[in-house]
Amino acid sequence: MSAQQLRRLDQWLANLGYCSRRAAPQFVRSGRVLVDGVRETNVARKVNSAAITVDGEALEYPHGLLIAMNKPLGVVCSHDERDGPMVYDLLPSRWMQRNPQPLTVGRLDKETSGCLIITDDGQLAHRWTSPKTQKCASFYEVTVDKPLNTYLIDTFAAGNLLLDNDSKPCLPAELIIHDDVHATLILTEGRYHQVRRMFAAEGWLVTALHRSRFGNVDVAGLAPGEWRTIHPDAV
Repeated sequence: MSAQQLRRLDQWLANLGYCSRRAAPQFVRSGRVLVDGVRETNVARKVNSAAITVDGEALEYPHGLLIAMNKPLGVVCSHDERDGPMVYDLLPSRWMQRNPQPLTVGRLDKETSGCLIITDDGQLAHRWTSPKTQKCASFYEVTVDKPLNTYLIDTFAAGNLLLDNDSKPCLPAELIIHDDVHATLILTEGRYHQVRRMFAAEGWLVTALHRSRFGNVDVAGLAPGEWRTIHPDAV
């Protein structure tokens, strides 16, 4: 949604999660909403987002939500509460009332931490994760259960490693070994539990996994659960 686009006041408020479309007239009459600094009562008035304030504050992310979070361990990238504590629980509750609703760009499983992009722009999410268009490299910091062997570097780079239940081999991946049990694995695709499955295929168990970077976006300086706004061109 363009910040300069003229839309009905109630549409701005509902789409950005401040209230429902039905509740907008009462929300506006409460005096919390100003347009160009003046109290507004006409929810049908067409305005641009920059003119609107709620409780004295500018609208949050009227152009679209796009953030990078340092996902902590123990939360899932799911909208289903039955799957356990959700990454969305760490965000302001109003954001989950936005239309469209925020989603994660790809997923990190419950036992994987690190760089997670969250957006309400479905086109961006598709462009970054679709197998047909995906070119973003993901950097994973891996800890394994026993000393690494340098033959893994060539094995992962060859592009012919076939995982269980997959019909196509993995794309070439770069492995950088730091010491006996620590390495960085750089992927340009995102299959289900791919990092763990790649190491398991060669006899190693991944005991800790952290995605440090996605494309050009990293989470350096962010504590687990913290996030920062990023620009669409950053990835």
